[in-house]
Amino acid sequence: MKKIAFIVICAVLLLNCKKEDTKETSKVVSITDSIKKPAEFADPKYAEIGKKSLVDMEKGDMDSWMDIYADNAVYVWNSGDSLVGKAAIASYWKQRRANVIESISFKNTIWLPILVNQPQSIESKGVWLLSWYKTTAKYRNGNEMTQWIHTDYHFDSIDKVDRVIQYIDKALINKAMSK
Repeated sequence: MKKIAFIVICAVLLLNCKKEDTKETSKVVSITDSIKKPAEFADPKYAEIGKKSLVDMEKGDMDSWMDIYADNAVYVWNSGDSLVGKAAIASYWKQRRANVIESISFKNTIWLPILVNQPQSIESKGVWLLSWYKTTAKYRNGNEMTQWIHTDYHFDSIDKVDRVIQYIDKALINKAMSK
């Protein structure tokens, strides 16, 4: 009988301990939930904006491709080259698409929209769309180039792209453009 009473008392104590642990855990979770995370997933609509822009580039519809850009947009490559302003970006890419690139395709796309609440270095707060895709470009000289490209898009408060950072291997492009 003493053994049964001892087992029952132990079981009751264990159950009460479990209930207390659960209460404390839920308190911690509610405090944690109120703290803003440094970064979190953003609305998937930004991935759709990115996907549409690649479709527009493939079709050569550069006016539609430019719709996502803010007037003060900056387009930067990992090489350090850059374009400043929507007009400069439009001029460069329209000329390139019309006179240099015969066709271009994007495959195996990956899209990650994130909201940066607390920048960790030089990146801006707000919505960033990170993308990776396999790009194949056929140039008007008959040569072709394929490489993985990583592009980061930053959106302003009215969902226009105000900064693009694109990571490419310029050597592959230069080789394909040589005669």
